[in-house]
Amino acid sequence: MRTSLIAAVSCAALLTVAAAPAFALTPVASGSGAAVAVSDSITDEELRSFATAMEAIEPIAAAISGGAPTAEQQAAMAAAIEASGLALDRFNTISTAVSTDPVVRARVALATTQPSPAGSPAAAVTDAEVEQFAVAMAAVQPIAQSLNGAAPTADQQAEMAAAISGSGLALERFNAISAAVSGDAHLRARLAVADARRAG
Repeated sequence: MRTSLIAAVSCAALLTVAAAPAFALTPVASGSGAAVAVSDSITDEELRSFATAMEAIEPIAAAISGGAPTAEQQAAMAAAIEASGLALDRFNTISTAVSTDPVVRARVALATTQPSPAGSPAAAVTDAEVEQFAVAMAAVQPIAQSLNGAAPTADQQAEMAAAISGSGLALERFNAISAAVSGDAHLRARLAVADARRAG
């Protein structure tokens, strides 16, 4: 069992590093008073458009020295946003959601990550398994982090095995998903969304 749980420890370390938000954004222009959109009302297409707009306006925003943007900079940012296919008000609504809602932040990363290659082990992981794996990892991570690189004791191994079984995943399937996670950014992004939803 010790060898099979090494994957849990390695994956816990990987997911801790990957948990940092991909974006730390603030709205570019003031909103029209629209309420922050609920995560599920923002489509993946809108999130991809938002990411495209952000990529275009970041250099403009970086050139703003301290104060408010000039009229020319505002026009350039507005043009970049509209070129992405988003209306300015919708961009600001999404921007506010990204800055305040971890689920939306995680969904931006997911929407902008290349899908897992067809036929790969990562592509074969179902949404239900992603949820189960996230639950198992939430229980396993504190144990793995407490090890500081040391091998788990028999009690720790048993505790991790029980957490994995309690999630509904067989240990072998958990290890297969752990191996897939380490090499697939899209699967890591799917897990980040599941973690954000579970934490919310």
